[in-house]
Amino acid sequence: MKYIEIDEELYRHIASKTERIGESASEILRRLLGLDIERVNVEAVATPPPEKISQPGMDRQQEMASSATARVDETTVPAISLSTLVNQLTDTEALAQQKGAVGRFLFSLETVYKAMPQQFDQVLQIQGRDRLYFATSKASLLKASKSANPKEIGQSGFWVTTNNNTAKKRTILSEVLTQFGVDPEQVELIVNQI
Repeated sequence: MKYIEIDEELYRHIASKTERIGESASEILRRLLGLDIERVNVEAVATPPPEKISQPGMDRQQEMASSATARVDETTVPAISLSTLVNQLTDTEALAQQKGAVGRFLFSLETVYKAMPQQFDQVLQIQGRDRLYFATSKASLLKASKSANPKEIGQSGFWVTTNNNTAKKRTILSEVLTQFGVDPEQVELIVNQI
């Protein structure tokens, strides 16, 4: 098996095309390119993954990008348990401090991000028929809809469309919570607080 380097935007695009849990990037690309998925025997590959992939030409760019962005490093954000997540999302005092439905919506999404930063890119799969709800940049959402009113989810580097009505915000949050394994009864309790 060979390893290639791809930029963050491309990685998130590939991840957004996941159809089942555990599907590898190779399987996703094979499906998207119309190649035979059955022919690849991953277990037969004996080559270990590289310990580090260097990018000498990009080291300086990465240093500049990391100092210029406010995005939280996912490895420094401690993951919390599902029960703690639910407790935080149902904390009426914290929710009351948020400004309107948009504030409560963003607070809830940021809480989910803090609980599961490594898996949060799964939200990129949540889309309407002709509507993009999540992206990794404000420009992507504005390109999809000039009236999207995109807001960053905390300092996660993920953006969400906020010009939906409250019922749609509840539906989107419900999909996010369900995707992360929150019990349906708790999902209903949480989304009704938006």
